[in-house]
Amino acid sequence: MWEVPEPLSAVEVGHDDGSVTIVRRHGNPDGPRVLLGHGNGLAIDLYYPFWSLLTNDFDLIVYDLRNHGWNSVGDRREHNVPNLVRDQEQVIDAVALRYGDRPTIGVFHSLSALTTLLSSMLATGRTGRLSAWILFDPPLYKPGPDDPDYDALAEKSAGMAGRRTHRFRRRSDFSDLMSYMPLLVRAVPGASDLMARTILRESSAEEGYVLRCPREYEAQIIAYVRTYAFLVDFGSLPCPTKVIGSDPTLPYAYLPTFNLSHIETLDYDFIPETTHFLQLEKPAECVGAMRGFLEERRLV
Repeated sequence: MWEVPEPLSAVEVGHDDGSVTIVRRHGNPDGPRVLLGHGNGLAIDLYYPFWSLLTNDFDLIVYDLRNHGWNSVGDRREHNVPNLVRDQEQVIDAVALRYGDRPTIGVFHSLSALTTLLSSMLATGRTGRLSAWILFDPPLYKPGPDDPDYDALAEKSAGMAGRRTHRFRRRSDFSDLMSYMPLLVRAVPGASDLMARTILRESSAEEGYVLRCPREYEAQIIAYVRTYAFLVDFGSLPCPTKVIGSDPTLPYAYLPTFNLSHIETLDYDFIPETTHFLQLEKPAECVGAMRGFLEERRLV
């Protein structure tokens, strides 16, 4: 069983609409700083099999997206991509203020990778001030002629997310359900139990557990994320960037992974035999790819 340790410290980051992001510190405070973000409907503690491999050498700052993980659930109308971008920028500012302004490597998966790219395109974008980006399987859309219809697949995925089971009598009921689903079929042992403990919370209304990120919120982001994915400009990335994708030859578990090796401006690679949840499936290989890039660029 994976046991996420208590953080060394935590800081509450307030946002313009009154919502709060709880930022936590783990690892080695004397090591190079790494800021970690997660994907839609998940929680950064779910990625512990990945970031636990970094705790000896790196100063780890982890946070959850609004309405996810440790954060409270707020107004659904405020749950949108522009607010997620602003939240991330304010987290970066708060980390510098609380823990000191020094070089920080951003390690982001899926939705948090997209918000990183979108922030950098703004005149005030804080993510462009990070010393490097490691982007795991971002939902980028630069399709080729043989790629699937992304819009139709996004609509289908949003519909499925909106109908998913959202209430469970016991956490073990969720884990049992995951054992029958293709979502975690390639994940490390114990991943389903870890997911049950990190993306479910006790229900305040009745006995049992509910999703920390309500299914309607997750579906809302899926439905609109493709609009923003079109906006990313690969030719003007502000810092050294490595994109690490899942295996584009495998059936996808979330949305299709596009092979981006044809984009000359992008340092792209993928981890064979992995899906969108590659950091849960081959955490050591993901860390190896990350370290290789940082060492090659002399960033660690």
